[in-house]
Amino acid sequence: MSNDEKATYPHLTRRQELLLALAVAVVTANAYYIHPIIRDVADGFGISDAQIGIVPALNQLALAIGILLLLPLGDRYSNRNLTIVFTAGQCLGLALMTLAPGFVLFTTGSTLLGFFTIAPYLLPAYASKRVAPERLGHVTATLTAGILFGILVARVGAGVVAEHFGWRTVYWAATIAMVAIAIALPRIMPKSEVAAPKEAKQPYLQLVLSVFPLLRSHPEIIISGAIQAIGFGQFIALWLALALHLTSPEMGYGTDAVGYLAGFAALSVLTTPRLGKWSDRIGPRRARLYLALIQTAGTALLLPFGGSIWLLMIPILITSTVGPAIDVGSRMTFLSKEPALRTRLTTIYIVIMFIGGGAFSFLGPAIFDAFGWDGIATAVLICCAALTALCALALKLYGSGVTQLNTA
Repeated sequence: MSNDEKATYPHLTRRQELLLALAVAVVTANAYYIHPIIRDVADGFGISDAQIGIVPALNQLALAIGILLLLPLGDRYSNRNLTIVFTAGQCLGLALMTLAPGFVLFTTGSTLLGFFTIAPYLLPAYASKRVAPERLGHVTATLTAGILFGILVARVGAGVVAEHFGWRTVYWAATIAMVAIAIALPRIMPKSEVAAPKEAKQPYLQLVLSVFPLLRSHPEIIISGAIQAIGFGQFIALWLALALHLTSPEMGYGTDAVGYLAGFAALSVLTTPRLGKWSDRIGPRRARLYLALIQTAGTALLLPFGGSIWLLMIPILITSTVGPAIDVGSRMTFLSKEPALRTRLTTIYIVIMFIGGGAFSFLGPAIFDAFGWDGIATAVLICCAALTALCALALKLYGSGVTQLNTA
């Protein structure tokens, strides 16, 4: 950070850092409330398990489009102002979902919500300019913990609240939380800015299109993105189907049971940093392959253990632990590249990831609707096997990555 930047960007206080992490948690949670309550929402609108999958699918696809079209604006305009505007857009989407009298308007609100969910990707860039270099990793980890915390609270809280107060109460609470964050952000985020770099002032379309040549010059980003698209996608499909499975007449559990089971994801907050350090030692591509093998072994238990919620805790614990670490390994493969490329490579990676999330958000409920738990368990196992094959291919083509990381 230059002296000019230090003079222009006042350092964030610890209180501001924690409040930004809270803001990240709130804006991230919105996409995950539906996971444990998907059957309640389907029943509320009188639609099938397959049809309700359209809601999370369009949300994830809209998020991918929003990242591609809106995130590059962060290189030209104030991250603070963009975050405030996009957060207001999320408030509008949530309000539509909360008040929607019918399924079409509810889906429209969810899609709009996804399109404007850009703040979790703008706030780390905003914070990175306002912390001392030696604290950058700590603050980045704090914001990342906010994302994991938001997902955890959304899944656990939505299930419990919906069971006792109805699913619309979940979205009333989410809307109120988002409005509170939208009002607070101008006070949390210092207003000082500096002019964007000259190279960032290229025309908007050129700025967006500049990511595509990287697909040819850095083909590994396609493999890493595909690995995460499958991993993220099958994770969403599993949890959507799990909510339908546990609340089915055969299993007979309430929505709150889905939320309690989601609490196992909290372990990843503790294990992911440690597995990241392990990946540093042996190389991200080798670590990713080992983790993918463990994930495949865990998902193989979904079919035989599907009749017992207690036995299902075992594969859920395994997949919730290694899944985020596979993501970390994939990110390490391109975050070791030249700094000038990292933002655009990240954009490609995230877009591919959410395209996978959107596709599997639809396929998960549809497969469950057609083939039941056995069908979804088999499909997830096949996906994890394909993911493992891609990890092995990347290791063969590009090596472990440990040398590049240690010398970067």
